[in-house]
Amino acid sequence: MGLDRLRAFVEDVTSLVGEKLTEEALLVAIKPRLAQLIAQDDWLPEQFSVPHPVYYQQYLLHCDPQQRFSVVSFVWGPGQKTPVHDHTVWGLIGMLRGAENGTTYSRGVGVKPLLSRATTRLNPGEIDMVSPTIGDIHRVANAFDDRVSISIHVYGANIGRVRRHVYDEATGAPKDFISGFSSEVIPNLWA
Repeated sequence: MGLDRLRAFVEDVTSLVGEKLTEEALLVAIKPRLAQLIAQDDWLPEQFSVPHPVYYQQYLLHCDPQQRFSVVSFVWGPGQKTPVHDHTVWGLIGMLRGAENGTTYSRGVGVKPLLSRATTRLNPGEIDMVSPTIGDIHRVANAFDDRVSISIHVYGANIGRVRRHVYDEATGAPKDFISGFSSEVIPNLWA
């Protein structure tokens, strides 16, 4: 079956974003489809699951030609984590292998220290959601210090080209960044 699972997921999400649903309705509609995709762990090509010894990897699996959504595999080496960051678009995070710890943050008025709200663990098959309307600032870390974890993310834009922010935890000051991707190739869904 292999990439057939990813292709079917991409086709479903393409149809859904074409329906011009509200953000809430779109997240609700995509979530069970992402759950179906991550329920099987036999479709992700090996080259999109390779960790880096120092940095987490963000591999593009698909980007809608109109950049309405993208699908990405995040590969976390042992103990790796992101800085505190936002997305500025909606997103769903589905755990494929291993586990992640996600800590959500909120900002006060003006530039003040970020407030840590909660830390939750995402295990295989579980899904989390982010967006500016439901909470968008977090830090994600591999839950393990001795093995790789992989999550599949779906974002409401070409996330590798979106201007986003990392935050100084002590001051809450944002700094712009554009993440890009960890590889220059994507899987051929149509082979």
